[in-house]
Amino acid sequence: MVHVKGTSHESQLKRIKRIEGQVRGIGKMVEEQRYCIDIITQIKAIKSALSSLEINIVESHINDCVITGMTKGSAQERERMLGELLDLMKRASS
Repeated sequence: MVHVKGTSHESQLKRIKRIEGQVRGIGKMVEEQRYCIDIITQIKAIKSALSSLEINIVESHINDCVITGMTKGSAQERERMLGELLDLMKRASS
């Protein structure tokens, strides 16, 4: 199933660009030999931002693609969607 770019993707792209800026900021901090704890704090902030983005994308996928696939798709499409979600859950728990 193809997802059409909408407002959720636009907000996700804004978040990604913000994370990119944070990563560049860490590079600058390392170049400037800033205090290690400050660098680690920024790394933790990026990890948190990535985790939040991941959750947002999963929610968007479920609310758009999965629900559409389950209600309008064929039996094969429904099985594929469920398989994708199960695989995602397995990867998340390891």
